[in-house]
Amino acid sequence: MSDANDRTVASNRKARYAYDVLDSWEAGLVLRGSEVKSLRDAKVQITEAFGREDGGELWLVGMHVPPYSMSGGEGMGHDPDRPRKLLLHRREIRRIVERMSLEGLSLIPLRLYFKDGNAKVEVALARGRKLHDKRQAIARREADREADRAMARRRRR
Repeated sequence: MSDANDRTVASNRKARYAYDVLDSWEAGLVLRGSEVKSLRDAKVQITEAFGREDGGELWLVGMHVPPYSMSGGEGMGHDPDRPRKLLLHRREIRRIVERMSLEGLSLIPLRLYFKDGNAKVEVALARGRKLHDKRQAIARREADREADRAMARRRRR
């Protein structure tokens, strides 16, 4: 999903630890002018954000985009914590909402980036992990790393 002209602004590293990611989509964002400038400065927090369905549309709630520091008066800024509309095809929205309601999944942002000058967010349907699942995932990852290191050492001999 990453091209040479993509520029990642923010990534949600905590999401892959706390959730089992099942499916992901690229979605556009409806933004106001000063929000785009703040995004270009990479001043955004998406770790607490999640997707919600409202009236047949998907909204990204909890994403914090602080006001752009160089914007003029008080009326020029934006609400940093307002919900932002996700732009997806209608059939994708229907599929996501259906799976969220039937399977009890969460819609979470994985990363925020610019693609061809447009702000995009990679959202994923995910299932929350329990504490013991998180520990197992860490143990599995460390075992895989150690096996890779051992094979690399073996190849160097």
